[in-house]
Amino acid sequence: MFLNKNLPEKFLYEIWKDQKFNKPLTTLDEEKIEILSSGIENKDNDGPDFTNAKIRIGNLTYQGDVEIDVMYGDWKAHGHNMNKKYNRVVLHLFLGSQNRIPHVITQDGRKVPSVSIKNFIQEDLRAAIQKAISSEKAGRVIKMPCLETNKNVLDDDKLDFLYKLGVVRFKSKCAKVLERLKEITYLRELHTHEPVIKYELNDEFYNRKFKANDFINTEAWFQLIYELIFEALGYSKNKDIMLKLAKAIDIEFFMKYKDHKDFILYTEAVLFYVSGIIDTKITPSDEATAEYLRKINEAWNELKLGYDGKMFKETDWKFAKLRPTNFPTIRLAGGARMIHKLINENIIGKMISDFANINEFRELKNQLRNLILIEADGYWKEHYILNQKSKESLKYFVGVARADEIIVNVIFPVIAVYFDMFNKKNLFQKVVKLYANFYQTTENTLVNDVATTLKLNDAWKRSIFYQGMIELFRNYCSKDKCSECIIGRKAFEMEEQISTN
Repeated sequence: MFLNKNLPEKFLYEIWKDQKFNKPLTTLDEEKIEILSSGIENKDNDGPDFTNAKIRIGNLTYQGDVEIDVMYGDWKAHGHNMNKKYNRVVLHLFLGSQNRIPHVITQDGRKVPSVSIKNFIQEDLRAAIQKAISSEKAGRVIKMPCLETNKNVLDDDKLDFLYKLGVVRFKSKCAKVLERLKEITYLRELHTHEPVIKYELNDEFYNRKFKANDFINTEAWFQLIYELIFEALGYSKNKDIMLKLAKAIDIEFFMKYKDHKDFILYTEAVLFYVSGIIDTKITPSDEATAEYLRKINEAWNELKLGYDGKMFKETDWKFAKLRPTNFPTIRLAGGARMIHKLINENIIGKMISDFANINEFRELKNQLRNLILIEADGYWKEHYILNQKSKESLKYFVGVARADEIIVNVIFPVIAVYFDMFNKKNLFQKVVKLYANFYQTTENTLVNDVATTLKLNDAWKRSIFYQGMIELFRNYCSKDKCSECIIGRKAFEMEEQISTN
């Protein structure tokens, strides 16, 4: 049987939208399920996959939401049973073999019929999945204006322009880093904490001419790296809230406890309680959860009197449409250990030293990656959500792909700004050269689509081209600036020449 538990759910959405089942869906009790409306696909928001569906089950008609999972057990594994946003679900569909339990249970205790669609698909399961994959890809491939004409442009010309755009994007990141460093430094001088920054940046700040000596304080750099790494750990779904969290609990708060023997536990307690993700009213279902909650409760009770910043809510975070390894719980666990590395292992100092002393790029790349990688341990190695043990142990809180993203988008710009600020020109150039020749393991749908459209195969694996493709689409293709794009201009000029001959 063709069934992969790692199959992205989005391919199952295509099967649901197509609605070509070989017989009417039925519950295990043989009640007929009639789909009056399949609902609206939820592409942007946290919550069920389809909203406002209209479904008749037996003699009753329901108006509500539909959740689609690959496996029956994903309902609990993804935390839907504890999320109020799933209380309107009226039908739960999944691909895997039928579970003996005919329903799932919502947060408010309501039973929802759960149906395996495998037994209702018209064609061979493998063919149906492949068809859904093709349909999904066709729907998401970006529409670049030169889609049909850029084939006439030489690959070298395309790569040359992408290289230049990759440099532009790197300079933009460096400028953003420097601006934030100035803000942090200025606020530290005023003894001001976030989030009052928007009120404090006055004419004095904007007119000030900062000098290198203004940035010799190590904690300002710690705060900068801390914020940027947390933002990167949040991915697209939770990057904003992760950044807000890092600004709310500044690095100085953690530094007060840096010598404590349970520093990581203390850090986790602060992050989880301030984030609002920990449900203080939950009843532990196993010994590991009971022990973990006891420990972080004790830690938080000791620490909370010293915290006077913003508190967040569980609803501020997005879990839906994320792989469990990308859940905010896992990212915060990784974040706690990253804070430990920043404060107690001085990874910034190690990075600066590595750039100065390691000349072989492969060795330097591996060393940087090892400083960012975080192996999983403790409670969250065995759990994706609180109170429910995962089927498989997690190997990394921050793996190779995410480490590479952090190196390219955070470490390179920050270290480049540092070397440039303190007039270490040779080391600055070394950072830029490594960035230009860095190959990463991360994949990105937008980048893959641009590479496919430009017919450049694996060029995106080189970071400078990867970044250039993002810059190309966001600032040229999506804004119809073909006349300002070397690839677009050449493509249409050559097409015109061909058509006139």
